Amino acid sequence: MFLSLPTLTVLIPLISLAGLFYSASVEENFPQGCTSAASLCFYSLLLPITIPVYVFFHLWTWMGIKLFRHN
Repeated sequence: MFLSLPTLTVLIPLISLAGLFYSASVEENFPQGCTSAASLCFYSLLLPITIPVYVFFHLWTWMGIKLFRHN
């Protein structure tokens, strides 16, 4: 069973936010501890940034293909 895109659009940032709040409440060195790839905080900050960047470059590629075909 796959989740729909609107559900994932809401669910992924909420999970990231929950992970960020968990990291902020549990880890002693919260802001500096986000640089380690083994930390949950790192991924809770990475996910909300990755999705818009992926969408931007996906649309950029699609736009490039459309412009290349019509020239």
